[in-house]
Order: sequence, then C-alpha cells, then structure tokens
Amino acid sequence: MGVRFILALPVAALAGIAPAADPPTLQEVTVGASPREPIGVADSASEGTITAKQLANRPLLRPAEVMETIPGMVVTQHSGDGKANQYFLRGFNLDHGSDFSTQLMGMPTNMVSHAHGQGYMDLNFLIPELVDSVGYRKGMYAAEDGDFATSGSARIDYRRQLASPFVDIAIGQHGYRRALAAGSQERDGLHLLGAIELAGNDGPWEQPENLTKKNAVLRLSDGTAAKGFALTAMAYEARWTATEHVPQRAIDSGEIGRYGALSPNDGGTTHRYSLSGEWARPTANGASKASLYVIDYGLKLFSAPSGFIGGLQGDQHEQADGRSVWGGQASRSWFLGPAFKESELSAGLQLRQDRIRSVGLYGTEDRVRTHTVRQDKLTETSAGLFLEARTEWQSWLRSTFGLRHDEVDARVTATGGDFNLSNGGKARASQTSPKLGIVLGPFNLPGATEVYANWGHGFHSNDARGATSTANPVDGGAIRRVPLLVKARGSEIGLRSMPLPGWSSSLALWKMDLASELVFIGDEGVTEPKGASRRHGLEWSNTVVAAHGLIVDGDVALSQARFKAANPDNGGTRVPNAIPLTASLGGTVDPGGRWFGGVRLRYLGAYPLEETGKEKSTPFLMANLKLGYRIDPALQLTLDVLNLFDRKANDIEYWGGACTRRETLTGSCGGGIDGRLVHPLEPRTFRLSLRARF
Repeated sequence: MGVRFILALPVAALAGIAPAADPPTLQEVTVGASPREPIGVADSASEGTITAKQLANRPLLRPAEVMETIPGMVVTQHSGDGKANQYFLRGFNLDHGSDFSTQLMGMPTNMVSHAHGQGYMDLNFLIPELVDSVGYRKGMYAAEDGDFATSGSARIDYRRQLASPFVDIAIGQHGYRRALAAGSQERDGLHLLGAIELAGNDGPWEQPENLTKKNAVLRLSDGTAAKGFALTAMAYEARWTATEHVPQRAIDSGEIGRYGALSPNDGGTTHRYSLSGEWARPTANGASKASLYVIDYGLKLFSAPSGFIGGLQGDQHEQADGRSVWGGQASRSWFLGPAFKESELSAGLQLRQDRIRSVGLYGTEDRVRTHTVRQDKLTETSAGLFLEARTEWQSWLRSTFGLRHDEVDARVTATGGDFNLSNGGKARASQTSPKLGIVLGPFNLPGATEVYANWGHGFHSNDARGATSTANPVDGGAIRRVPLLVKARGSEIGLRSMPLPGWSSSLALWKMDLASELVFIGDEGVTEPKGASRRHGLEWSNTVVAAHGLIVDGDVALSQARFKAANPDNGGTRVPNAIPLTASLGGTVDPGGRWFGGVRLRYLGAYPLEETGKEKSTPFLMANLKLGYRIDPALQLTLDVLNLFDRKANDIEYWGGACTRRETLTGSCGGGIDGRLVHPLEPRTFRLSLRARF
C-alpha cells in the first residue's frame, strides 16, 4: 500500500465516523432535478442529468455501471475488475474510452497515449454512494467539450455533504466483500466529507480474481457548485488476477470450463492519487469558474489475449504506464441584457499536460519481463480555447453558437526496444471546431415540447507514439506516421416533451462521420489504420417520476456503423463490435417506509464481430434486482441479485486469432486460429449489505 494512501486513511476515517449534528432520519433525502427542468434549458434532445436520487436504489455489478444511467450506454468487462471497462454508445465500440470523454469533479479520467489503449478511462475508483449527479451530452455540439468527446461526454460530481455518517458492510458469493464508511461534518460554514472503501472479490472464475481495492476520499467545501469552492483529495489502489476472454472452442471442447482461464497469472496493479480544486462565483452580470488538478497515475497490466501462439511459454506481455497529469480550466460568462436579446456569452481556457515517465510494452512469463518491445518517455500538452453565445431571439426561438480551438503538442523519446530506438520525435496538431444549436419552443402540444437541431465538429487524439514512429517496434519494418488528431463531424435533430405530468420523453435522430478509426494497439505497440467511417441512429429515452417515490426509465437506441471503404481482406464494411440495438427498462421505488428497491432489464442486440457481418454475437437480455428493508431509522438491510435469471450469455464477444495450450501442443496452431473470443457473464450472484447510520 502506498504511503500517500496510508496517510489519507485516518483523516477520512475521522470524517466518516463523526457524530451527526442532527438525529438520524428514516432515509436520506436527495433533491433531484425535475423532469421539466430540461425544457427551456437544454441545448439538445440527447443531453441530461442523472441525480443521486435516481442512482440510490439502482442495482450495480461494477462501479462504472453508473455510466449506464446515460441512455444507450453499455458497460461491460472482458478482463479483471481492476482494468477499465469496455464502453459502447452510438454505434461505437468505445474500447476503454477512445471516443467518450468523462470528468470527475473537473478532473479528466481519459488517458492520452496510454499503455493499453488511447483514451483509457478507468472508473473503478468511483464510489457510487458519493455521486451527486451525472451530467451527460451526446455528440460534439458543446464548445466546452474537447478531446475524445465525439460520441459524447459526462461530468460526474461528488456530494459535498451527507445527511448522516454511515457504515456499509457487504458480503456475497464468490468471495465478494466490501466495507464503506462515509460521513460529513460542518464547522464554521465549511463541510468536510470523508469516505473509505475496502473491497475484494474472487469472482466465479476457476482462477480466483483475488481483487483487493483500497479507496479514500476527503473533500472540504463551502457553498454549492454554482457558488462556492471545493478541495478534494483522492487515493485509489487495486491489484487483481484476470481471466481474459478465451476462444469459444476451448470451452466447447472441454479444454477449459466456462469460467476457465486460457493462461495463468494475468491481471495487474494500478493506482490513482489526485488533488483537485473547484471555485465558482456568480456576479450581477455573469459568473466565473475555475478548477485545477494534479493526478499521479500508474498501471502494470499483464495479459495474453492470443494465448499460446508464440509457444508453450505463452504470449503474456506487460503494458506499463506511469505518469503525472496536471491542468485546469477557467471560464467567464456575461449576461448581455435586453439590448442583446438576453444573450449569454461564455469564454473559457483549458490546459492539460501529461508527463509520462515511462510507457512500455514488454514480453513476460508469469509477470517476469523477458524482453522489451518498446519503452518511451512522453510529454503531451493540450490547450483549448472556447467561446459560446446563447441567444433568445424570440420566446419560441433560441440558438447556441460555439467555436473551439485546440492545440496539441507531443514529444516522444524512445528509451527501450531493439527496433524502437529510431522512433520518437515531435508532433503538433491543431483544430478549430465550430458548433451550432437551434431550439424551437417550448410549445404546448399539449405538454411542454421543444424541437432541437444541432451540428458540430469535434475530434479525438491518437497516441503520440503513432504520430512519431516510423519503425515497427516488433520487427523493425517500416510503418507510416498517423495524424495526431482525427476530425469528426456530427449532426442531430430531436424532440423533447412532457406528454403527461412527471413524464419526460426525448427522441433524437443523429449521424456522424469520423475521418479515421485509427487505434493504437497496445498489445503490439503500433497504430492500426481502420479507415474512415459513418454512423447514424435513432434514440428514444423516457423518465417517469411518479408519486410515492417511484421512478421509471426506459430507452431504445438503434444505430448503424459502416466503413466508407471496404476492408481489402474480406470486402466487408461493417464496424466490428458496433452494437446496432440496445434497450433498457428499469425502476426504483422508495416511498419512505420500510421497503425500497429497484430492478433493471438490459437488452443487447447481435453485433458484427468482423467486417462482413457473417459472424455475429449472440443477443441477450439480463436483469438485476435490488431489494431493501429498513429495520429501524438507523439500520437497513439490502439484497442485490445480479443476473437475476442466470443467463448463460457473454459479457463481450470478439473475432480474432488465438491458440490454446492443447492446439500448440498438437501442432495445429499454425500462427493463430481465427474464431470467436468470449468473456462470459457472471452467473446469478447474491450480495447482502447492512448499513448503519450514526
């Protein structure tokens, strides 16, 4: 355990068990946004805010499933629980975050030029009980959104205070255990919030996961996010043993069990320590905001996705990343008054620098390095300037015009790898991105209704090593440098309405063009060109806030993703792992009495595994359930049933080359056998938790 983590624990513990100023109440009350709020405020049909009240009774298998509150977002896993999840949205296999931007309390979570994958977005350090809100946007229509925000973005904020301190102890099948202590205290107008989380899990895997997670948060604040400040210190560490995706044929033949591992001792260790500050102050004619952060991050990831192609010693490799990230944002808005049609003008500056001490790819056996494929040192700096003007031209017509300019500068120094030392150098790129949104309404049809039209340019960055390398670090062959920035263009028309009191419904028809699907392949240390693509789709989202604490939400998302040019190897144009249909339906209920709970259904349609679409995944529907009972005002018991109907489906499926140990032993491997690679859903799992308030 790191020294900084140890220092954080006692301070957070004191905050977590501090006595409450008031007697405990039957339940914690969180004031959420009214469904009517987006009407007259939203700039698009596909943006919104998820409140703590909507999250409170939602069953979650993993912390990152908080992101599934975003309509159409799917969160899965193909490895151990210490590794970033897989994300899917709007026809994108977002991998670990390549085309979706997420911030927590002003801090970016996406990592540029990462050892495992560009935009790597590890949210395993989230504590769902502390989440106050999740503000999301889809598309690239907001001037404030920069790198990675092509399919969309999310801004997560933690609470500044809790109604009363609590301790939550949870146990479950497969060695699951979790302890969370959290609380807050007020003194002289300042709020001090602290939380400690300790968790472990073996999972259903034949090779136990041995996950250990340590997490701490300490937050000092005054006022609110709109008027006040907050200083937040966080510390997170995890280690685990992973069961990676495996060839389906290995399970079918009986070589390994359904939850068996292809190779032993995959997994890794990671840490994230951060300090951040936020400040906001409204004035008579506008508002000012500023934020600063510094992050220390590290990862050592061991995996062998191809099994034993290279021989019986296995194909395990290590991807290592160690960096410091610092940056911030400052913005100012002005309300121009009646003479300028009540326009609001905003301007802001964003700055980020990643100082990557070492990022590398190494051959390993049982987590011991055998050789270096590539090792580099990087400094990557990005700066963004944005302007945005909102104008109400008529009571039924308003517009948003935005302009954003980004500059990215990267310097790469090769420090290891026989074929890598000639790589490295400098790369610089810039992009100016216009944005436009028009809103008609609200109209009374019969409920409040608005119509939206949005258009904009955006981008995602590529790994700086791909933009500076000319030699393949594996074999020394010549490779072409790739652009540092990849342009995207998108548009959307939509409608938002309240057909009945408490019912908010939105419909969005969207399309997007991406100049290139270039992805840095951390497993090989090179950038793989995938070509330009086009996507379009339709989304329908609904939320109903009824009486007696009942909240129901449901959404359906249809999409189509195609490459503009056919794959030269098979003539196909489909984008692999682009999910064409997702749907979810769920509800939570908490009338304030003894009983409370929630249920969620999620459907994933079949998606192409390779460009021709002949090989497809298997569609499936799964359900999660939460049921709670308040023994008394200070004590409650909760049961989570995950994968309620015990569906035998796969969390993720791929198509690719791999070999099992038996295939290598018999000489049938032949440089890799293409086939279906799967990571099964966890079976029906029961978890029981007891929460005590003080």
